[in-house]
Amino acid sequence: MASSKSSKTTLLLFFFIVTISAQQQQPFRCSSRGATCNALVDYVSPNATTLSAIRTLFSIRNLRTILGANNLPTSTAANYTIASRQTVRIPFPCTCTNNGTGISNRRPIYTVAPGDGLYHIAAEVFSGLVTYQEIQAVNNISDPNRIDIGQRLWIPLPCSCDDVDGQRVVHYGHVVAQGNSLQGIAQQFNTSQDTLSRLNNLTSAQDLIAGAVLDVPLRACSSMVNNNSMDYPLLVPNGTYVFTASNCVRCRCDAAAMNWMLQCESTQFNSSCQPIRCDGTPENNFYLGNTTTSSSSGCNRTTCAYAGYINTTTIMTTIAVDHSTCPAGSSATKLLQHWRRWNFVLVVINMAALLLCFLNS
Repeated sequence: MASSKSSKTTLLLFFFIVTISAQQQQPFRCSSRGATCNALVDYVSPNATTLSAIRTLFSIRNLRTILGANNLPTSTAANYTIASRQTVRIPFPCTCTNNGTGISNRRPIYTVAPGDGLYHIAAEVFSGLVTYQEIQAVNNISDPNRIDIGQRLWIPLPCSCDDVDGQRVVHYGHVVAQGNSLQGIAQQFNTSQDTLSRLNNLTSAQDLIAGAVLDVPLRACSSMVNNNSMDYPLLVPNGTYVFTASNCVRCRCDAAAMNWMLQCESTQFNSSCQPIRCDGTPENNFYLGNTTTSSSSGCNRTTCAYAGYINTTTIMTTIAVDHSTCPAGSSATKLLQHWRRWNFVLVVINMAALLLCFLNS
């Protein structure tokens, strides 16, 4: 328990008994040693609270970051009430450790209060997202029964930066609710049971435990962000939004409306944020986020897309053309189909020619 220079005796046997279910939870694998990324985790609030209090608890610098992760309106106030047992998605930075697991990158930081103990902090304050042993390990605490009032503790939230099946994803620590099934979770988050089982070392669907933190890979919307941009790769999962380029650009992922293409637009949070033209020329009135439909085909969608930023004053854009809105049988679709068909024919001809040369030799 917390004290200025003394501690109260606590039975470790009690700790082992009450945390047995939490210890069945596997740490998230993160094989890219030293890699960093952004991750999400569920926080099930034990009591009624506010977004402001959650922001402080998880050391989140900007309220807009929480709003985006939970797809709340940007006008939502900091004193917005979160009911007891309500789930809030927490965005945080992740890092891959040397032992092949992922944990939050040096935050959140929790300041020990009077009466606190490691088990209380892990199981109750942070709702079981970590175990007291994990807090003890990353903070080099030799005696888990002795922590001091005012001591600052790094809380190692579970996460990963690994690609899944060759795709970049956002790893989401989903807290399993009572009655959830592995199949239902897979369907809800656009993944497969096999992928969830593999990532979480589950031998069968029956191994799923209510309250466990499940590693769920979230597909992100495709973007046109250059690999030399300060925010590359910009991974925004479905049903969320983020602010980037010094809060002058807002990007959202709405798979149903935008066919998994990232939609970005200018913001005017401060005087330095100006409307962003697509090519930067004063005479051009095509701005970031503007979309037009081709007059010739009636279906090709052209968008002024966000391409990243170099510094606070240099924001890049590009033209993106989406053919997916063309109905079957349209001229644009037919051209695309013809192009693919002729490519296939040319590949076959080339392969046949190579085979004949080989046989003749």
